[in-house]
Amino acid sequence: MKTKYWVAFSYLVNLESEFVQKLYEHFGDIERAFFASEAELREIEGLNPKKLKYFLENRNNINIENVYEEVLKRDIKVITFDNENYPKLLREIYNPPMILYYKGDLSICNLDKTLAVVGSRRCSFNGKESLKRVMKDLLNTDLCIVSGLATGIDTLSHQLAIENNLSTIGVIAGGLDFVYPASNRKLYEEIIAKHGVVMSEYYPTVEPIKFLFPQRNRIVTGLSYGTLVVEAAIQSGALISANLTLEQGRELLCIPGL
Repeated sequence: MKTKYWVAFSYLVNLESEFVQKLYEHFGDIERAFFASEAELREIEGLNPKKLKYFLENRNNINIENVYEEVLKRDIKVITFDNENYPKLLREIYNPPMILYYKGDLSICNLDKTLAVVGSRRCSFNGKESLKRVMKDLLNTDLCIVSGLATGIDTLSHQLAIENNLSTIGVIAGGLDFVYPASNRKLYEEIIAKHGVVMSEYYPTVEPIKFLFPQRNRIVTGLSYGTLVVEAAIQSGALISANLTLEQGRELLCIPGL
């Protein structure tokens, strides 16, 4: 059982996925990577010295069995980077998440037909109505809508997916113990009950903080064959997602503001 070592790495919240990926690719085995000696770790090119120091100082403080058991007790499912069921599109991006925690039924989400929908938190009437028309045309298809469960267009895209009998994936910027914003609790529960999954790369107890939201965006776009941007302000998260979509070589679709 190697999953618990992936979980243990993610428990060290200050370690980025890029760091863990370097270790895994070097050793070819996540358990060996976790217990590698300091000398072995220092042989790896490109490791961030501060991250390495943090890892060496904190890994021995983790009770691996307990940390993993806490995930299981929450009825949270896990997919790791070395698992054959890891989403193939996500594997292709720069800095893919090494672990995905989720609640719900991933089997109903067609990962071969995914569309990310992102946009303004303060979307206009025109933006909302345009998105409603787009989603209505997708009624009863096997397309899966991916978004970030934030206020505004994110929330509307998940709601419209449910209304039009589409599956949906909500990628959150924090652990699954938290619902952010709190106003989306009912939507969160609806999704995991029968419409798809709520997903995170973070250990369940990690609180959603500002720094994590841009990181989350690469997963939203990375899971998707294309991204539909519904109104994006300059320096907004939606514009970050648009740029990520292009960097990842995916299709970019836009509904501009008036």
